[in-house]
Amino acid sequence: MNEPILAAKGEHELFILPAMANRHGLIAGATGTGKTVTLQVLAENFSRIGVPVFMADVKGDLAGLSRPGSENPKITERVNTIGISNFIFGECPVTFWDVFGAQGHPVRTTISEMGPLLLSRLLKLNDTQAGVLTLVFEIADDDRLLLLDLKDLRSMLRYVGDHSSSFATQYGNISRASIGAIQRSLIALENEGGDIFFGEPALDLDDFLQTDASGFGIINILTADKLIQSPAIYATFLLWLLSELFERLPEAGDPEKPRLVFFFDEAHLLFDNAPRALLDKVEQVARLIRSKGVGVYFVTQSPLDIPDIILGQLGNKVQHALRAYTPRDQKAVRAAARTFRTNPGLDAEKILTELGVGEALVSFLDKEGRPNIVERALVRPPFSRIGSVTPEERSAVIRNSPLHGHYEKVIDHESAYEMLKDRAESAPAVKPTPKRKPARRSDTVMEAMAKSAARSFGRQLATAGKQVTTEILRGVLGSILGGTRRK
Repeated sequence: MNEPILAAKGEHELFILPAMANRHGLIAGATGTGKTVTLQVLAENFSRIGVPVFMADVKGDLAGLSRPGSENPKITERVNTIGISNFIFGECPVTFWDVFGAQGHPVRTTISEMGPLLLSRLLKLNDTQAGVLTLVFEIADDDRLLLLDLKDLRSMLRYVGDHSSSFATQYGNISRASIGAIQRSLIALENEGGDIFFGEPALDLDDFLQTDASGFGIINILTADKLIQSPAIYATFLLWLLSELFERLPEAGDPEKPRLVFFFDEAHLLFDNAPRALLDKVEQVARLIRSKGVGVYFVTQSPLDIPDIILGQLGNKVQHALRAYTPRDQKAVRAAARTFRTNPGLDAEKILTELGVGEALVSFLDKEGRPNIVERALVRPPFSRIGSVTPEERSAVIRNSPLHGHYEKVIDHESAYEMLKDRAESAPAVKPTPKRKPARRSDTVMEAMAKSAARSFGRQLATAGKQVTTEILRGVLGSILGGTRRK
Protein backbone atom coordinates (compact mmCIF):
# COMPACT_ATOMS: atom_id res chain seq x y z
CA MET A 1 0.00 0.00 0.00
CA ASN A 2 1.25 3.46 -0.87
CA GLU A 3 -0.04 5.25 2.20
CA PRO A 4 1.51 8.62 3.08
CA ILE A 5 4.52 8.33 5.39
CA LEU A 6 4.10 10.08 8.73
CA ALA A 7 7.46 11.70 9.39
CA ALA A 8 6.75 14.38 11.98
CA LYS A 9 4.05 16.37 13.71
CA GLY A 10 3.76 20.11 14.31
CA GLU A 11 0.42 21.87 14.25
CA HIS A 12 -0.52 19.12 11.79
CA GLU A 13 0.71 15.64 10.97
CA LEU A 14 3.37 15.96 8.29
CA PHE A 15 3.51 13.27 5.62
CA ILE A 16 5.79 12.46 2.72
CA LEU A 17 3.63 11.45 -0.21
CA PRO A 18 5.10 8.37 -1.94
CA ALA A 19 4.27 9.82 -5.35
CA MET A 20 6.35 12.88 -4.49
CA ALA A 21 9.22 11.07 -2.76
CA ASN A 22 11.30 10.91 -5.97
CA ARG A 23 11.37 14.73 -6.07
CA HIS A 24 14.44 14.52 -3.83
CA GLY A 25 15.04 15.95 -0.40
CA LEU A 26 17.37 17.46 2.19
CA ILE A 27 18.07 16.47 5.78
CA ALA A 28 20.28 19.09 7.40
CA GLY A 29 21.38 20.24 10.82
CA ALA A 30 24.31 20.63 13.14
CA THR A 31 25.99 17.61 14.73
CA GLY A 32 23.88 16.03 17.47
CA THR A 33 20.55 17.56 16.46
CA GLY A 34 18.88 14.36 15.23
CA LYS A 35 19.72 13.98 11.53
CA THR A 36 20.64 10.29 11.83
CA VAL A 37 17.36 9.37 13.53
CA THR A 38 15.41 11.32 10.91
CA LEU A 39 17.24 9.41 8.18
CA GLN A 40 16.44 6.15 9.99
CA VAL A 41 12.75 7.02 10.32
CA LEU A 42 12.39 7.85 6.64
CA ALA A 43 14.34 4.77 5.54
CA GLU A 44 12.31 2.27 7.55
CA ASN A 45 9.02 3.80 6.46
CA PHE A 46 10.04 3.72 2.81
CA SER A 47 10.93 0.07 3.35
CA ARG A 48 7.48 -0.64 4.81
CA ILE A 49 5.74 0.56 1.66
CA GLY A 50 7.96 -1.66 -0.48
CA VAL A 51 10.63 0.85 -1.53
CA PRO A 52 14.28 -0.34 -1.44
CA VAL A 53 16.73 2.07 0.16
CA PHE A 54 20.45 2.75 -0.09
CA MET A 55 22.42 4.60 2.58
CA ALA A 56 25.99 4.94 3.78
CA ASP A 57 26.61 4.40 7.48
CA VAL A 58 29.59 6.59 8.34
CA LYS A 59 29.35 6.19 12.13
CA GLY A 60 27.83 2.73 12.56
CA ASP A 61 24.59 4.18 13.96
CA LEU A 62 22.34 3.00 11.13
CA ALA A 63 23.06 -0.71 11.52
CA GLY A 64 20.35 -0.74 14.21
CA LEU A 65 17.78 -0.77 11.41
CA SER A 66 18.35 -4.53 11.25
CA ARG A 67 17.13 -5.01 14.85
CA PRO A 68 13.84 -4.10 16.57
CA GLY A 69 13.82 -1.17 18.95
CA SER A 70 12.99 -1.45 22.64
CA GLU A 71 11.03 0.44 25.24
CA ASN A 72 12.53 3.76 26.22
CA PRO A 73 10.94 6.60 28.24
CA LYS A 74 11.91 9.19 25.63
CA ILE A 75 10.46 7.12 22.80
CA THR A 76 7.26 6.50 24.76
CA GLU A 77 6.92 10.21 25.43
CA ARG A 78 7.48 11.05 21.77
CA VAL A 79 4.93 8.44 20.62
CA ASN A 80 2.33 9.85 23.01
CA THR A 81 3.07 13.49 22.09
CA ILE A 82 2.70 12.81 18.38
CA GLY A 83 -0.25 10.49 18.96
CA ILE A 84 0.92 7.45 17.03
CA SER A 85 -1.48 4.54 17.42
CA ASN A 86 -0.46 0.89 17.26
CA PHE A 87 3.25 1.71 17.57
CA ILE A 88 5.06 -1.65 17.44
CA PHE A 89 8.82 -2.08 17.45
CA GLY A 90 10.26 -4.06 14.57
CA GLU A 91 13.36 -4.55 12.42
CA CYS A 92 13.84 -3.94 8.71
CA PRO A 93 15.25 -6.29 6.08
CA VAL A 94 18.87 -5.16 5.72
CA THR A 95 21.79 -6.04 3.46
CA PHE A 96 25.20 -4.91 4.68
CA TRP A 97 27.86 -3.86 2.16
CA ASP A 98 31.49 -2.91 2.67
CA VAL A 99 34.09 -1.84 0.10
CA PHE A 100 36.70 -3.57 2.25
CA GLY A 101 34.61 -6.72 2.68
CA ALA A 102 35.03 -6.82 6.46
CA GLN A 103 31.57 -5.73 7.69
CA GLY A 104 29.42 -6.56 4.71
CA HIS A 105 29.37 -8.05 1.25
CA PRO A 106 32.27 -6.70 -0.82
CA VAL A 107 31.13 -4.05 -3.27
CA ARG A 108 33.22 -3.40 -6.35
CA THR A 109 33.12 -1.79 -9.74
CA THR A 110 35.44 -1.95 -12.72
CA ILE A 111 37.76 0.69 -14.09
CA SER A 112 35.71 0.84 -17.31
CA GLU A 113 32.45 1.35 -15.44
CA MET A 114 33.94 4.11 -13.32
CA GLY A 115 35.03 5.97 -16.46
CA PRO A 116 37.68 8.66 -16.95
CA LEU A 117 35.70 11.60 -15.51
CA LEU A 118 35.10 10.11 -12.07
CA LEU A 119 38.45 8.35 -12.05
CA SER A 120 40.20 11.66 -12.74
CA ARG A 121 38.49 13.16 -9.71
CA LEU A 122 39.41 10.12 -7.65
CA LEU A 123 43.07 10.43 -8.69
CA LYS A 124 43.05 14.23 -8.22
CA LEU A 125 44.32 14.84 -11.76
CA ASN A 126 44.64 18.25 -13.38
CA ASP A 127 42.93 19.01 -16.70
CA THR A 128 45.90 17.94 -18.82
CA GLN A 129 46.32 14.66 -16.98
CA ALA A 130 42.58 14.03 -17.12
CA GLY A 131 42.69 14.55 -20.88
CA VAL A 132 45.48 11.99 -21.22
CA LEU A 133 43.53 9.50 -19.09
CA THR A 134 40.54 9.96 -21.39
CA LEU A 135 42.75 9.13 -24.39
CA VAL A 136 43.99 6.00 -22.61
CA PHE A 137 40.38 4.87 -22.21
CA GLU A 138 39.70 5.57 -25.90
CA ILE A 139 42.72 3.57 -26.99
CA ALA A 140 41.66 0.68 -24.75
CA ASP A 141 38.15 0.75 -26.21
CA ASP A 142 39.41 0.89 -29.80
CA ASP A 143 41.82 -1.97 -29.15
CA ARG A 144 39.18 -4.01 -27.24
CA LEU A 145 41.28 -4.12 -24.10
CA LEU A 146 39.10 -4.56 -21.02
CA LEU A 147 39.93 -2.34 -18.04
CA LEU A 148 38.66 -4.16 -14.98
CA ASP A 149 41.08 -3.55 -12.13
CA LEU A 150 44.08 -1.38 -11.29
CA LYS A 151 46.63 -3.74 -12.78
CA ASP A 152 44.77 -3.42 -16.10
CA LEU A 153 44.98 0.35 -15.93
CA ARG A 154 48.66 0.27 -14.96
CA SER A 155 49.44 -2.02 -17.90
CA MET A 156 47.46 0.20 -20.25
CA LEU A 157 49.25 3.33 -19.06
CA ARG A 158 52.63 1.65 -19.55
CA TYR A 159 51.61 0.43 -23.01
CA VAL A 160 50.41 3.86 -24.13
CA GLY A 161 53.48 5.55 -22.67
CA ASP A 162 55.83 3.18 -24.47
CA HIS A 163 54.02 3.74 -27.80
CA SER A 164 52.98 7.36 -27.38
CA SER A 165 54.59 8.48 -30.64
CA SER A 166 52.66 5.90 -32.67
CA PHE A 167 49.35 7.08 -31.14
CA ALA A 168 50.03 10.77 -31.73
CA THR A 169 48.59 10.96 -35.26
CA GLN A 170 45.24 9.42 -34.37
CA TYR A 171 44.74 10.54 -30.78
CA GLY A 172 46.93 13.60 -30.37
CA ASN A 173 49.95 14.22 -28.22
CA ILE A 174 50.23 11.99 -25.17
CA SER A 175 52.62 13.44 -22.62
CA ARG A 176 54.86 10.89 -20.94
CA ALA A 177 55.03 13.26 -17.98
CA SER A 178 51.24 13.04 -17.61
CA ILE A 179 51.40 9.26 -17.89
CA GLY A 180 53.94 9.26 -15.06
CA ALA A 181 51.77 11.55 -12.92
CA ILE A 182 48.77 9.27 -13.36
CA GLN A 183 50.86 6.24 -12.42
CA ARG A 184 52.01 7.97 -9.24
CA SER A 185 48.41 8.84 -8.37
CA LEU A 186 47.47 5.19 -8.76
CA ILE A 187 50.06 4.29 -6.14
CA ALA A 188 48.49 6.81 -3.73
CA LEU A 189 45.04 5.39 -4.47
CA GLU A 190 46.24 1.87 -3.70
CA ASN A 191 47.64 3.07 -0.37
CA GLU A 192 44.14 4.31 0.50
CA GLY A 193 42.59 0.93 -0.32
CA GLY A 194 41.40 1.77 -3.83
CA ASP A 195 42.82 -1.45 -5.24
CA ILE A 196 40.15 -3.39 -3.30
CA PHE A 197 37.39 -1.28 -4.83
CA PHE A 198 38.12 -2.23 -8.46
CA GLY A 199 37.58 -5.76 -9.74
CA GLU A 200 35.03 -8.49 -10.21
CA PRO A 201 32.40 -9.60 -9.51
CA ALA A 202 31.23 -6.03 -9.97
CA LEU A 203 28.11 -4.84 -8.22
CA ASP A 204 24.86 -5.79 -9.95
CA LEU A 205 22.57 -2.82 -9.35
CA ASP A 206 19.54 -5.11 -9.43
CA ASP A 207 20.71 -6.36 -6.03
CA PHE A 208 19.93 -2.89 -4.67
CA LEU A 209 16.35 -3.02 -5.92
CA GLN A 210 14.98 -6.00 -4.01
CA THR A 211 12.07 -6.60 -1.63
CA ASP A 212 11.74 -9.39 0.92
CA ALA A 213 9.05 -12.08 1.16
CA SER A 214 6.79 -9.66 3.05
CA GLY A 215 7.05 -7.02 0.35
CA PHE A 216 9.28 -4.72 2.44
CA GLY A 217 12.01 -2.91 0.55
CA ILE A 218 15.54 -4.08 1.35
CA ILE A 219 17.62 -1.41 3.09
CA ASN A 220 21.14 -1.54 1.68
CA ILE A 221 23.63 -0.17 4.22
CA LEU A 222 27.16 0.61 3.07
CA THR A 223 29.45 0.37 6.09
CA ALA A 224 31.56 3.49 5.65
CA ASP A 225 33.31 4.17 8.95
CA LYS A 226 36.63 3.22 7.32
CA LEU A 227 35.76 4.41 3.83
CA ILE A 228 34.96 7.93 5.06
CA GLN A 229 38.62 8.27 6.06
CA SER A 230 39.28 8.52 2.31
CA PRO A 231 36.72 11.23 1.45
CA ALA A 232 37.50 11.29 -2.28
CA ILE A 233 36.90 7.54 -2.63
CA TYR A 234 33.72 7.78 -0.54
CA ALA A 235 32.18 10.65 -2.51
CA THR A 236 33.25 9.31 -5.90
CA PHE A 237 31.89 5.86 -5.14
CA LEU A 238 28.46 7.22 -4.19
CA LEU A 239 28.37 9.48 -7.24
CA TRP A 240 29.30 6.48 -9.39
CA LEU A 241 26.35 4.58 -7.94
CA LEU A 242 23.99 7.42 -8.76
CA SER A 243 25.39 7.73 -12.28
CA GLU A 244 25.02 3.99 -12.90
CA LEU A 245 21.42 4.06 -11.69
CA PHE A 246 20.72 7.00 -13.96
CA GLU A 247 22.27 5.33 -17.00
CA ARG A 248 20.86 1.82 -16.50
CA LEU A 249 17.33 2.26 -15.18
CA PRO A 250 14.51 2.74 -17.69
CA GLU A 251 12.24 5.77 -17.62
CA ALA A 252 9.51 5.44 -15.00
CA GLY A 253 7.52 8.64 -15.60
CA ASP A 254 5.60 9.58 -12.45
CA PRO A 255 5.47 6.36 -10.40
CA GLU A 256 3.14 5.91 -7.44
CA LYS A 257 6.21 5.39 -5.28
CA PRO A 258 9.98 5.49 -5.88
CA ARG A 259 11.84 2.54 -7.30
CA LEU A 260 14.69 3.37 -4.89
CA VAL A 261 15.47 6.05 -2.33
CA PHE A 262 19.15 7.01 -2.09
CA PHE A 263 20.45 8.82 1.00
CA PHE A 264 23.73 10.66 0.37
CA ASP A 265 25.22 11.25 3.83
CA GLU A 266 28.10 13.72 4.33
CA ALA A 267 26.98 15.25 1.05
CA HIS A 268 29.39 18.16 1.31
CA LEU A 269 32.21 15.78 0.35
CA LEU A 270 30.67 15.46 -3.09
CA PHE A 271 31.06 19.15 -3.81
CA ASP A 272 34.29 20.05 -2.01
CA ASN A 273 36.84 21.22 -4.61
CA ALA A 274 34.85 19.53 -7.38
CA PRO A 275 35.72 20.67 -10.94
CA ARG A 276 33.04 22.27 -13.09
CA ALA A 277 32.63 19.17 -15.25
CA LEU A 278 31.87 17.07 -12.20
CA LEU A 279 29.37 19.57 -10.79
CA ASP A 280 27.61 19.58 -14.16
CA LYS A 281 27.43 15.78 -13.95
CA VAL A 282 25.91 15.89 -10.45
CA GLU A 283 23.39 18.52 -11.50
CA GLN A 284 22.39 16.47 -14.54
CA VAL A 285 21.95 13.30 -12.51
CA ALA A 286 19.95 15.07 -9.77
CA ARG A 287 17.70 16.74 -12.35
CA LEU A 288 16.96 13.69 -14.48
CA ILE A 289 17.18 10.67 -12.19
CA ARG A 290 13.76 11.40 -10.67
CA SER A 291 12.27 10.31 -14.01
CA LYS A 292 13.89 6.91 -13.38
CA GLY A 293 11.94 6.62 -10.14
CA VAL A 294 14.90 7.35 -7.84
CA GLY A 295 14.65 9.83 -5.00
CA VAL A 296 17.91 11.34 -3.74
CA TYR A 297 18.10 12.77 -0.22
CA PHE A 298 21.21 14.77 0.65
CA VAL A 299 22.23 14.66 4.31
CA THR A 300 24.59 17.38 5.51
CA GLN A 301 25.13 19.99 8.22
CA SER A 302 24.21 23.14 6.31
CA PRO A 303 22.24 23.97 3.15
CA LEU A 304 25.27 26.02 2.11
CA ASP A 305 27.05 22.69 1.48
CA ILE A 306 24.77 22.12 -1.52
CA PRO A 307 25.12 24.23 -4.72
CA ASP A 308 22.07 26.41 -5.36
CA ILE A 309 21.28 24.72 -8.68
CA ILE A 310 20.89 21.40 -6.85
CA LEU A 311 19.37 22.80 -3.65
CA GLY A 312 16.51 24.21 -5.72
CA GLN A 313 15.56 20.67 -6.80
CA LEU A 314 15.15 19.33 -3.26
CA GLY A 315 11.44 19.54 -2.54
CA ASN A 316 11.18 17.56 0.72
CA LYS A 317 13.08 19.24 3.55
CA VAL A 318 13.79 18.43 7.18
CA GLN A 319 15.98 21.11 8.73
CA HIS A 320 17.27 20.49 12.25
CA ALA A 321 18.89 23.09 14.48
CA LEU A 322 21.81 25.19 13.28
CA ARG A 323 24.39 27.09 15.30
CA ALA A 324 24.94 30.79 14.77
CA TYR A 325 28.25 31.52 16.43
CA THR A 326 30.15 32.89 13.43
CA PRO A 327 29.24 35.08 10.44
CA ARG A 328 29.28 31.97 8.23
CA ASP A 329 26.95 30.18 10.68
CA GLN A 330 24.58 33.15 10.60
CA LYS A 331 24.65 33.12 6.81
CA ALA A 332 23.77 29.42 6.84
CA VAL A 333 20.81 30.07 9.16
CA ARG A 334 19.47 32.78 6.85
CA ALA A 335 20.00 30.57 3.80
CA ALA A 336 18.19 27.65 5.44
CA ALA A 337 15.24 29.81 6.48
CA ARG A 338 14.84 31.16 2.96
CA THR A 339 14.61 27.70 1.37
CA PHE A 340 11.16 27.18 2.92
CA ARG A 341 7.76 28.39 1.87
CA THR A 342 7.04 31.16 4.35
CA ASN A 343 4.75 30.55 7.30
CA PRO A 344 3.35 33.95 8.47
CA GLY A 345 3.09 32.71 12.04
CA LEU A 346 6.64 31.40 12.29
CA ASP A 347 10.02 33.16 12.35
CA ALA A 348 12.05 30.40 10.69
CA GLU A 349 15.40 32.16 11.06
CA LYS A 350 14.94 32.63 14.81
CA ILE A 351 13.53 29.15 15.45
CA LEU A 352 16.40 27.41 13.66
CA THR A 353 18.76 28.32 16.50
CA GLU A 354 16.26 27.26 19.19
CA LEU A 355 15.23 23.79 18.02
CA GLY A 356 15.83 20.90 20.43
CA VAL A 357 17.13 17.45 19.58
CA GLY A 358 14.59 15.68 17.39
CA GLU A 359 12.85 18.92 16.45
CA ALA A 360 13.01 20.36 12.95
CA LEU A 361 11.53 22.76 10.47
CA VAL A 362 9.69 20.53 8.03
CA SER A 363 8.17 21.06 4.60
CA PHE A 364 7.13 18.31 2.18
CA LEU A 365 5.59 18.51 -1.25
CA ASP A 366 1.81 18.38 -1.65
CA LYS A 367 0.04 16.21 -4.22
CA GLU A 368 0.53 18.92 -6.85
CA GLY A 369 4.28 19.00 -6.27
CA ARG A 370 4.22 22.32 -4.40
CA PRO A 371 6.07 22.79 -1.09
CA ASN A 372 3.81 23.02 1.92
CA ILE A 373 4.14 25.89 4.38
CA VAL A 374 6.99 25.19 6.80
CA GLU A 375 6.15 23.97 10.29
CA ARG A 376 8.07 23.44 13.48
CA ALA A 377 7.68 19.76 14.27
CA LEU A 378 8.78 16.74 16.28
CA VAL A 379 10.23 13.89 14.22
CA ARG A 380 8.54 10.57 14.96
CA PRO A 381 10.63 7.84 16.64
CA PRO A 382 11.84 4.79 14.68
CA PHE A 383 10.48 1.26 15.05
CA SER A 384 13.98 -0.17 14.84
CA ARG A 385 16.91 0.09 17.23
CA ILE A 386 18.59 3.46 17.60
CA GLY A 387 22.33 2.85 17.44
CA SER A 388 24.71 0.13 16.36
CA VAL A 389 24.65 -3.67 16.45
CA THR A 390 27.08 -6.19 17.88
CA PRO A 391 29.58 -7.94 15.58
CA GLU A 392 27.65 -11.18 16.13
CA GLU A 393 24.36 -9.59 15.09
CA ARG A 394 25.97 -8.12 11.97
CA SER A 395 27.57 -11.44 11.04
CA ALA A 396 24.22 -13.20 11.35
CA VAL A 397 22.59 -10.75 8.93
CA ILE A 398 25.44 -11.22 6.43
CA ARG A 399 25.33 -15.03 6.65
CA ASN A 400 21.56 -15.12 6.19
CA SER A 401 21.63 -12.86 3.13
CA PRO A 402 20.77 -14.53 -0.20
CA LEU A 403 23.85 -12.76 -1.60
CA HIS A 404 26.23 -14.40 0.84
CA GLY A 405 29.10 -16.10 -0.99
CA HIS A 406 28.51 -14.39 -4.35
CA TYR A 407 30.51 -11.20 -3.92
CA GLU A 408 32.97 -12.74 -1.47
CA LYS A 409 34.70 -14.78 -4.20
CA VAL A 410 37.06 -12.64 -6.30
CA ILE A 411 37.13 -13.34 -10.05
CA ASP A 412 40.03 -12.34 -12.29
CA HIS A 413 38.89 -12.48 -15.91
CA GLU A 414 41.25 -12.05 -18.84
CA SER A 415 41.55 -8.34 -19.45
CA ALA A 416 44.05 -5.67 -20.51
CA TYR A 417 46.81 -6.90 -18.18
CA GLU A 418 46.75 -10.48 -19.47
CA MET A 419 46.17 -9.47 -23.09
CA LEU A 420 49.07 -7.02 -23.20
CA LYS A 421 51.29 -9.51 -21.40
CA ASP A 422 50.45 -12.20 -24.00
CA ARG A 423 51.21 -9.77 -26.83
CA ALA A 424 54.60 -8.94 -25.37
CA GLU A 425 55.50 -12.61 -24.85
CA SER A 426 54.35 -13.77 -28.30
CA ALA A 427 55.93 -10.92 -30.24
CA PRO A 428 59.03 -12.02 -32.23
CA ALA A 429 62.36 -10.83 -30.92
CA VAL A 430 63.38 -7.70 -32.73
CA LYS A 431 67.06 -6.92 -33.17
CA PRO A 432 68.00 -3.37 -32.33
CA THR A 433 68.15 -1.18 -35.39
CA PRO A 434 71.72 0.14 -35.85
CA LYS A 435 71.95 3.84 -35.39
CA ARG A 436 72.50 5.58 -38.68
CA LYS A 437 75.11 8.24 -39.05
CA PRO A 438 73.73 11.67 -39.79
CA ALA A 439 72.98 12.22 -43.47
CA ARG A 440 75.77 13.91 -45.31
CA ARG A 441 76.55 14.98 -48.87
CA SER A 442 78.46 12.64 -51.21
CA ASP A 443 82.21 12.47 -50.79
CA THR A 444 84.31 14.56 -53.13
CA VAL A 445 86.90 12.84 -55.34
CA MET A 446 89.74 14.01 -53.06
CA GLU A 447 88.00 12.71 -49.91
CA ALA A 448 87.30 9.33 -51.56
CA MET A 449 90.95 9.07 -52.61
CA ALA A 450 92.08 9.96 -49.08
CA LYS A 451 89.84 7.27 -47.52
CA SER A 452 91.13 4.69 -50.00
CA ALA A 453 94.72 5.63 -49.24
CA ALA A 454 94.06 5.41 -45.51
CA ARG A 455 92.51 1.95 -45.80
CA SER A 456 95.41 0.75 -48.00
CA PHE A 457 97.94 2.24 -45.65
CA GLY A 458 96.22 0.55 -42.72
CA ARG A 459 96.38 -2.86 -44.36
CA GLN A 460 100.09 -2.38 -45.10
CA LEU A 461 100.79 -1.64 -41.44
CA ALA A 462 98.70 -4.53 -40.08
CA THR A 463 101.82 -6.51 -39.25
CA ALA A 464 102.96 -3.70 -37.01
CA GLY A 465 100.20 -4.53 -34.56
CA LYS A 466 96.62 -3.48 -33.96
CA GLN A 467 97.45 -0.69 -31.54
CA VAL A 468 99.88 1.03 -33.90
CA THR A 469 97.46 0.71 -36.84
CA THR A 470 94.64 2.30 -34.86
CA GLU A 471 96.76 5.24 -33.79
CA ILE A 472 98.03 5.91 -37.37
CA LEU A 473 94.54 5.61 -38.89
CA ARG A 474 93.14 8.10 -36.36
CA GLY A 475 95.92 10.51 -37.33
CA VAL A 476 95.39 10.09 -41.07
CA LEU A 477 91.58 10.35 -40.91
CA GLY A 478 91.80 13.23 -38.53
CA SER A 479 94.10 15.26 -40.76
CA ILE A 480 92.26 14.53 -44.01
CA LEU A 481 88.55 14.31 -43.05
CA GLY A 482 88.58 16.26 -39.86
CA GLY A 483 90.13 19.25 -41.58
CA THR A 484 87.35 19.45 -44.14
CA ARG A 485 84.55 21.66 -42.77
CA ARG A 486 80.99 21.53 -44.13
CA LYS A 487 79.50 24.74 -45.28
